[in-house]
Amino acid sequence: MIIGITGRIAAGKETLTEFLRENGFEYFKTSEILAMELEKRGLEINRKNMQDLGDSWRKEHGPGALMKMILDKIDMNQNLIIDSLRNAKEAEFLREELGGNFILVGVDAPRKIRFDRIVKRGKKSDLRVWENFLEIDERDNFDPKNPLGQQVGKCIETADFVIMNDKDLDHTLNQIKDIYKKLKC
Repeated sequence: MIIGITGRIAAGKETLTEFLRENGFEYFKTSEILAMELEKRGLEINRKNMQDLGDSWRKEHGPGALMKMILDKIDMNQNLIIDSLRNAKEAEFLREELGGNFILVGVDAPRKIRFDRIVKRGKKSDLRVWENFLEIDERDNFDPKNPLGQQVGKCIETADFVIMNDKDLDHTLNQIKDIYKKLKC
């Protein structure tokens, strides 16, 4: 089974992927492909450049371009997590290619909670200014001028399961465990 993960910035995708890895899933991050290409091009590895590169690939090679690159690199006979889908057409591509072997799980949380998490986690690449966070979050959610760009909001809408990560860790883990039971992995 291949589980695609989508979710807004700091919504809690890592909590979900950690649980799945502990339960035997291999882990593949889309950002690794993007980062490797940025490095080859001599560009800074940051969220904006990764978003721009992903948008560019979708425009040049079709909306499923990044997912096709991933499928070409993986063993389809293993349980796998693809973290993270950013465009609804990527999920559509995987559904067409994999049929019932693909499930999309979305993770979401209110903006204020996500921003507080960003400030607490202190990742070098995170934006710690509210206005900057809002700008990136808006682009990540959906840019109506760029239909092949970031569409995390649309991805969440089309997810087979959505985890609302707005309470404590135990509550979130219970949601994850409930979904895992339904998947019968």
